[in-house]
Amino acid sequence: MRRVKLATGDPPSRRLRHHDNQEKIEREREEEMWEEEEQGVVNIIPGLPDHIACLCLSKLHPSLLYSVCSAWRRLVYSPLFPPFLSLYFLGGPSLNSIIHRQTNRNNPITTPIQLMNFDPISSGWISVPPPPDHPPLRLLMRHPSFLSRNLPIQSVAVNNHLVLLAATTDQLLPALPRPIIFSPLAKIWSQGPPIAVPRRWGAVGVLGRAVFLASGIGSHFSPDVAQSAERWELKSRVAGASAAENGGWWGKWEKVGSLKDGRFCREAIDAVGWRGKICMVNVKGDAAKEGVVYDVGRDAWEEMPEGMKVGWRGPAAAMEEEVIYVVDEKKGALRRYDEESDGWVDVLQDERLRKAQHIAAAGGRVCVVCGGHSGGVLVVDVQASPPRLWVVDTPPGFEAISVHILPRMNR
Repeated sequence: MRRVKLATGDPPSRRLRHHDNQEKIEREREEEMWEEEEQGVVNIIPGLPDHIACLCLSKLHPSLLYSVCSAWRRLVYSPLFPPFLSLYFLGGPSLNSIIHRQTNRNNPITTPIQLMNFDPISSGWISVPPPPDHPPLRLLMRHPSFLSRNLPIQSVAVNNHLVLLAATTDQLLPALPRPIIFSPLAKIWSQGPPIAVPRRWGAVGVLGRAVFLASGIGSHFSPDVAQSAERWELKSRVAGASAAENGGWWGKWEKVGSLKDGRFCREAIDAVGWRGKICMVNVKGDAAKEGVVYDVGRDAWEEMPEGMKVGWRGPAAAMEEEVIYVVDEKKGALRRYDEESDGWVDVLQDERLRKAQHIAAAGGRVCVVCGGHSGGVLVVDVQASPPRLWVVDTPPGFEAISVHILPRMNR
């Protein structure tokens, strides 16, 4: 009988032993990799320095990296990886939950205010570390004498930080003698310079790195405060260092041109920074209103263009300080301002936008807190054609005070 040679020169028994050894080596390597990942010492891409690997992977969407392995998942939330934008939700307990838990209706309701971050990659809410307890931060959202009305707690997003500016204590006095600042990338709270006249509410806005605070009410009504305006530019105490590293900020509040009267002190106002100007109206919603524009270059207030004022019928925000978006809360329409025609152009119409309460805009997204019983945050991708939209459910048991778009937190 003629023998037929195998394709390999090895006998079957040797090939099987080699195969078994190879499998054992691969299993050992895999176990070593898992151990290294758990200890945080694994290379991001084997054979490449981490900084080169980060440059390569930063071109990919974080959601793709998140699903590959735990090392890349950690990378997405590390300081090495460019931070992606995410939604921040400042909220307090809903009215129903407060009534359910309240035991003594004669005392003010000082339930904690919570800041939460929605992670778009893992699709979940993450609690932000609370501010320091010294001094204790007690912000009043509701008072038993008028439960149906929320007391304002005003905040702004500036230079990748969240800044709390005005609120009320349980004694119905201004709660914030100086701004309270949260850095998402450092996950640390710090304090800004003292405010000359702390407010229970006022008009707050941002332009560039500067925070603006105008009009409003302090511990009592004052005509001087109602017409005043001031600004503070965020500057860390040490050049090149973050506020989290040095515990605070340089600078002080500086007075700017005064308003001609006190018509803007009646409500908490979200002023909008747009093309070197601060724009604001004195009444929320669809009611007749007054509008003014502060020109930073001239340090002067002027009347708002008529078309801009007439179409300002709900919460408004500016995308990168270039395009103003407003929600017509009566008709449920999202619109953008066209300066050339002094008019508003429809972006989309959706029933869920009726009675909209808050808005934020950044990174090509407009986020609107839905009103009525629909709840949730409606996210609109205004860069898509036609615009895409989806809903992010708000944290259960919480009611929105404001929403902001900021970099995700480091982990």
